[in-house]
Amino acid sequence: MNCKDAIPLIHDYLDGSLSGSQVKELKGHLTSCADCHKRYQQLEKAETLFRSLGTVTAPPHITDRVLRALPPPPRRKSWVTWIRRHPAATAAAVFAFVMLSSFFSLWNEDTDLIIRGADMNHLVIEGNQVYIPPEQVVHGNLVIENGSIQVDGTIEGNLIIIDGSYALASTARISGEIKIVDEAIQWLWYKTNQFFSAVAH
Repeated sequence: MNCKDAIPLIHDYLDGSLSGSQVKELKGHLTSCADCHKRYQQLEKAETLFRSLGTVTAPPHITDRVLRALPPPPRRKSWVTWIRRHPAATAAAVFAFVMLSSFFSLWNEDTDLIIRGADMNHLVIEGNQVYIPPEQVVHGNLVIENGSIQVDGTIEGNLIIIDGSYALASTARISGEIKIVDEAIQWLWYKTNQFFSAVAH
């Protein structure tokens, strides 16, 4: 037996977990190896000293004191907890976000001139410019999207300009309101109102 094999067997012998044949082999090695014999004696003294100390009892309430000294467990973020408790509201919020994103992308991509109204026979259209000549009357509301309008005549209703501009001559007359929608939020609000008005009718 060499010293490398003997060292773990010394520990097992002191623990009382060594078989008879291994004890015999270890004792034979200890009588012939001074270094291992010295190590065995040191470990035996340490073991005897340790056993002489007896059973050490922990002070009362040590468990409570240790638990109080430990840092608190990390708290989950409140919004994560809220999402897990309200899956329907979370799904609705995600849906609203997707819808808003699509509305805003439509706002940025929509550059074609769009004209809506009940009476468009008196309009002159050149590129993105709409013109109402003097003494011409447009009946009902007129919506101009992604363009500009020059009004020299009359509009018997509201004029709504979405992402565009308007100019009024001194001869112009508009019986309703002029509404300018030039921001994405206003455009979204306008589209929502338009949708609910169509549903109501």
